[in-house]
Amino acid sequence: MEYADKIAVVVREDLLPWQKLNVTAFTASGIAGIDGLLGEPYRDADGNMYLPMLRQPVMIYTAPREKMGTLRERALRQEVRFSVYTEELFETSGDEANRAAVLGVPGEKLNLVGMAFYGERKAIDKVVKGLSRHE
Repeated sequence: MEYADKIAVVVREDLLPWQKLNVTAFTASGIAGIDGLLGEPYRDADGNMYLPMLRQPVMIYTAPREKMGTLRERALRQEVRFSVYTEELFETSGDEANRAAVLGVPGEKLNLVGMAFYGERKAIDKVVKGLSRHE
């Protein structure tokens, strides 16, 4: 099934494996907060209920450090919605501290290690153009 919209996560390629997973989870959670993107809750044959998940696939890409700012600029130009994760967030403890760490830095100087994008498929493809999927 092909969707008109797309979800893409980009993680900086030089991160440690646990950091890549952490960044992917946190940035995707921002996308999950967009109305209408979560599916229905899951239920197994025994009647146990499970939380809903995003209703469509999430494509994961990697990018070199020097490309992260370019991706942010492309996303702004394409007017797609996106979440950010900066390197400083590995050292903070909690949502309030995370937001303060981002707030204290001009956008063009953010030390980005990950972003999750949501928008019209063609716009997202322009943002992630030239990137490889994570292996």
